[in-house]
Amino acid sequence: MIDTHTHIYLPEFEDGGEGAYLRAVDAGVEMMVLPNVDLTSAEPLLALHSRHPDRLRTAFGLHPTSVDASWRDTLDAIVPLLESEGCVAVGEVGMDLYWDSTFRSGQMEAFACQLDMAASRSLPVIIHCREALDETLEVIAAGGFGRMPLLFHSFTGSAADAVRIIEAVPGARFGINGVVTFKNARDLHAAVPEIGLDRIVLETDSPYLAPVPHRGKRNESAYITAVRDKVAELTGTTPAEAEAATDRNARMLFNI
Repeated sequence: MIDTHTHIYLPEFEDGGEGAYLRAVDAGVEMMVLPNVDLTSAEPLLALHSRHPDRLRTAFGLHPTSVDASWRDTLDAIVPLLESEGCVAVGEVGMDLYWDSTFRSGQMEAFACQLDMAASRSLPVIIHCREALDETLEVIAAGGFGRMPLLFHSFTGSAADAVRIIEAVPGARFGINGVVTFKNARDLHAAVPEIGLDRIVLETDSPYLAPVPHRGKRNESAYITAVRDKVAELTGTTPAEAEAATDRNARMLFNI
C-alpha cells in the first residue's frame, strides 16, 4: 500500500515519526509521501526522509493556513526544497477559508504561484481545499492549470463536487482518507463510486482524521488498511483489488 499523504514527522509523534514509520511498514505500507506545511516542518520532514529514503517521498509547499503578509518570502525559502532528493510533488498547497478568510486574496496568489512552480518543474500538485472549492477552481481556471496532474487531498465532498472538479481538471485525482469510514460521511460514500477507482489514491493525513475503529485517536499510516477496506466496499471490489488500483494510481501520479 501507498499512503499518499502523511505527516508522521510532526511533533505529535514524539520520536520524530520513527515508531509510526515502523508500524506502517509492519502493516504493509511500502511507501509514504510526506507533504510539507511550512518552513518549520521542513527540518523534521527531511530528517525522517534521510533515515528511510527507500520508502519515503517528500513534497514541499506553503499550506494555505500558513499564508500571511510575508508569504512570498516564506515561499522563496521553500522553493529550493523542491530540488531535494526524493521530492515528488508540490504540496500541500491550496485554499482554506474554514478558519479565517483574512488572507483570501493572498491564498489565491500563493496557490497560483505554486501551481506555476509545479508546472515549470513537471511536478504534480497536492491540493488542500477546505470551504473554498469555488476559489480553488477559479485559480486553476484563471492560470490555465486544468491539464496539470492535480490531487485533491482529503476529498470529503459530494458527487456533485467531484463532477465539478473533473470538469475543470479532467485528470484530477482524489485522496480518500479516514473520513470515508465515518457513518455520517454520506455524501462521500455516494461520491466514491462515482469518482471510480481509477481516480482514487489512499491517504491517512495522519496524525489527523483517524479512521474507525481508531476515530478520536492520533492517526497513523498503519491505519490506512481501514481506508482501503472501506473504499473496496464502496466500489464493489475486494481489498486486494482496491489496493492494487490505488497503488497504481499513486505510482503514476508521483512518478514512483
